[in-house]
Amino acid sequence: QVQLVESGGGLVQPGGSLRLSCAASGSIFNRYHMRWYRQAPGKQRELVATFTSGGSTYYVDSVKGRFTISRDNVKNTVYLQMNSLKPEDTAVYYCNANHAVDNSWGRGTQVTVSS
Repeated sequence: QVQLVESGGGLVQPGGSLRLSCAASGSIFNRYHMRWYRQAPGKQRELVATFTSGGSTYYVDSVKGRFTISRDNVKNTVYLQMNSLKPEDTAVYYCNANHAVDNSWGRGTQVTVSS
């Protein structure tokens, strides 16, 4: 399985920005789809953004125009740039790598949007 380590979470005021990072254990992006999920207290885990192995990106409607997923093939790192943050973006954010039957998760990073 792939090892994933997230970082970059924290406390930010509404309207602020954060950039999450997900470092992968090796050069996997040409084979693995990379995704960011989030889970708010009392809610199901929600898919936020996808970067496919072919280079396409997808977003849940609630973050379109505010969040951007990107990847650095040299650093083996996926990013989630989050702008114009809202209190409803508060959640634990998880990085996911998926290829065939391999579905790996990071431990998550907390994002809290509050004044």
